[in-house]
Amino acid sequence: MTHTLLGLSGSLRRAASNRKLLAEAARLFGASDVVTGDINLPLYDGDYEDANGIPEAAQLLSDQIAAADAVIISTPEYNKGPSGALKNALDWISRTKGNPWRDKPVAIMSAAAGRAGGERAQIVLRGYLVPFQPRLITGPEVHLAASMDAFDDNGHLTGALYIKTLKALMDRLQVEIIR
Repeated sequence: MTHTLLGLSGSLRRAASNRKLLAEAARLFGASDVVTGDINLPLYDGDYEDANGIPEAAQLLSDQIAAADAVIISTPEYNKGPSGALKNALDWISRTKGNPWRDKPVAIMSAAAGRAGGERAQIVLRGYLVPFQPRLITGPEVHLAASMDAFDDNGHLTGALYIKTLKALMDRLQVEIIR
């Protein structure tokens, strides 16, 4: 059965390790339609919202979350937390009608230059998601350390333990979708 996966990279950079990690997650997940969400949104501002409503790009992202069978989020770690761009996207989505996250299977992972691989960012991100009430996959946790050196020239993960752990996380996500 083909599922629709929405991938959200907490990094805006095109060649970001988190984008590569999302691509690997989708590849290891198997047959699926993969949609990449765009979190490059204007900064949330209540006055802007009052004057202009929800930006079209924020509404599109909310609609993509609602339409997906599951969401995969990969975040870098900036100053011991997720990126501001990812937090901002969550803030905008919280302003859209309904709650596209409710009961949505969500897998979180991180790729960072440091030796902890973004572990702190994941902890904070889980807290950010609690009000939305998704079905968070709690593990196995994927914290890709020294992420700049973790992929080959084809964008595939090179560490056997990382591949095994990411595959196990995607297997858990498949089970949660069926549930």
